[in-house]
Amino acid sequence: MRLLDSRRLTGPNLLWEKPGAVIDVEFGELSPDLVIGAWETEARRLLDAVEWKEEELCVRRFEGGASLALSAPVDALYAATEVNEAAWDAARDFLDGSRRQLLQRVARGLKDEIRDEERPRLQRLMAAAQEKSVPVVLDTDEVSLGLGKHSQCWELHAVPHPDDVEWSLLSRIPVAVITGTNGKTTTVRLMSSIGRAAGLTTGISSTDWLSVGGEIIEKDDYAGPEGARKILRDRRCELAVLETARGGLLRRGLAVDHADAALITNIAADHIGEFGVQNLEELADVKWIVTRSLGDTGTLVLNADDPRLVARAGSVNVPIIWFSPDPGNPVLREHLAAGGTCCTLNRGRIVLKQAASMQSVAPVDRIPICFGGAARHNVANAMAATALAHALGIDRKAIRGGLEGMATDDNPGRANVYYVDGVKVLLDFAHNPHGMRAVMDMASQVEAKRRLLIIGQAGDRGDQDIRDLAGAAEGIHFDRVLIKRLDKYSRGRKQGEAARCCARSSGSRITRPRSSPSTPANWVPCARPCAGRIGET
Repeated sequence: MRLLDSRRLTGPNLLWEKPGAVIDVEFGELSPDLVIGAWETEARRLLDAVEWKEEELCVRRFEGGASLALSAPVDALYAATEVNEAAWDAARDFLDGSRRQLLQRVARGLKDEIRDEERPRLQRLMAAAQEKSVPVVLDTDEVSLGLGKHSQCWELHAVPHPDDVEWSLLSRIPVAVITGTNGKTTTVRLMSSIGRAAGLTTGISSTDWLSVGGEIIEKDDYAGPEGARKILRDRRCELAVLETARGGLLRRGLAVDHADAALITNIAADHIGEFGVQNLEELADVKWIVTRSLGDTGTLVLNADDPRLVARAGSVNVPIIWFSPDPGNPVLREHLAAGGTCCTLNRGRIVLKQAASMQSVAPVDRIPICFGGAARHNVANAMAATALAHALGIDRKAIRGGLEGMATDDNPGRANVYYVDGVKVLLDFAHNPHGMRAVMDMASQVEAKRRLLIIGQAGDRGDQDIRDLAGAAEGIHFDRVLIKRLDKYSRGRKQGEAARCCARSSGSRITRPRSSPSTPANWVPCARPCAGRIGET
């Protein structure tokens, strides 16, 4: 048995909606029931000993292990991780038959840590905010009340008394959260363009940057809670659109307790095996966390072509807007028959449908990132953005203006086309098989005398995941293939290892030898010596 990870949960998460602490553990040869039972016993004893008698326990099993969580006050989450780890140590000692921890002595030390961390003034302020239905955004250094242009922020050492807060100035702004495997960043950028066309100062957090009103304020991966908090606290923001990636959901949970609308673009294989998520069904559960932010009043936007999203749709009690480029999709037909709203295509135009009515939004051939319909994945992203904007109450004129107003260069790394010395270059960040197939679909629709593929992958994927990425490119013929070494992104692997794994894509046309077992004819050797002569560049 082994402890794999320990972390704080600051918002709604995969296990439940409570803040607390979670550990991921591996059972080894021991019975799962025995291990979990021992942890539950010791965790309950410790919670009682530190006077957290009302806090609860939660278990999520996965193959070979489990996530073990306990709830805790939001101002004592570091101490909560210590409580959880101490409970695990005690359970391990008990199961190993070694000398058991003196839990009372441990509990006394933990109570001191809790007293050092807890903030009564913060608790009092948060209770007042809850009573007045004012949103709270909290991290380890600051607390803010209200959102965007209607917010105010304080450092934790300077939290005011509730009587000194001008509550009338604090309220919400519209908030949308976007998750899924592919298409998140493109859809966030489309929403920024739509918000601008609607005359709203829109703040976005995304994989690539934070921006407010179209101005990039910080470049980095901000698709987690930290980026969301920065946008929600920016007093220029009138609309917040938050990319919400898998990693942040698993590490910390949602950054917001309430969103007006949520979008899930699709579910596809990527980062399988991390934090106890071992298959597509469990990955879908992670993405589904965003629905917890909708309460009873939000709207959920879903991809009608994704069977895992369709299967889960019945578990929510909020309005759903479905989108699909196929107007004959049975999910759309059934939803329309029940009086629901859908977004689809009609004679080359994106349309919104409800029952028997249909409203035209924009012709696909006027949306730059759709490339006249050749970029079918971006047609789907444009429909997702249309549905999400509609859910937020943005009118069709602004939606059309935003879709048509976003140039391909406004979406760097996503289906960008350049002309270099008479050669057409298609550049895309496709980093999983689902994304690669979308790019290949687009490339197959472009006439060409010869085709060259340059492909690479970061090292934080499994061998099979890397081979599957390369295999997804075999749908069309390439005259030459370059396998790019991404040593900057080796992420734990030896330099060149991911490239060699990519080259060994089982059954792929990319790597099938044509002249000799050691040097396939369609590989381009690199300019410098490289192990295995695998066509690295």
